[in-house]
Amino acid sequence: MKSIFLTLFSFCFLLAAKCQSLSQIKKILDTTTNPVGYVKYILKKKYFIDTVTVVSTQQFLGKSDSLAYHGKTGKVYGPFKKENILVKILVKAPNTFYHIKHILLDTTVFDKSFAETLADSIMAKIATGSSTFAAQASIYSADYSSSSKGGDLGWFIQGVMLPQLDKEMIKRKKGELFKVWSGSGLHIVNIADNPKEDTGYALLLRIIL
Repeated sequence: MKSIFLTLFSFCFLLAAKCQSLSQIKKILDTTTNPVGYVKYILKKKYFIDTVTVVSTQQFLGKSDSLAYHGKTGKVYGPFKKENILVKILVKAPNTFYHIKHILLDTTVFDKSFAETLADSIMAKIATGSSTFAAQASIYSADYSSSSKGGDLGWFIQGVMLPQLDKEMIKRKKGELFKVWSGSGLHIVNIADNPKEDTGYALLLRIIL
């Protein structure tokens, strides 16, 4: 008799779980201490646990890294348009971010010796205050995506930029102005801020409804 009662109870519990509304499911996922167990054994839905890296705090590659950065730990988001999924942010972890500006002198346009002379002239104008970094970026930089922002590349983690820039930026301090050669040309670089710790990684529970 006890066995029959337990079986009936389990059946009713599972039936109730299947009949839960989306808002109820999200509420339980928001508060449960075992979201994976709830999804796997109660909802019986397919799920994935994604490790997401935030490479930039201003330019996101997609929904995942945007949620990883802006979302709140423990919170459930979704469902999303044309994607019948929910996402719960399980954990966040920090990483070091850098903030630089650059002016790229394209050596397919200028030869190397002229690029060096031009870079020195630009840096002298910036150093003396007769012009600004933003103004010079808008005139000379071949990186059109950043030149419209005064050369600002935003906040990003090490490993995203060209290796020559990566190598130099970690050795410099806020306000420093210097030159770096890369395969793209000659970069005039300004360290806009000191490095900072910010959300760099997250574990996301992705639930297929």
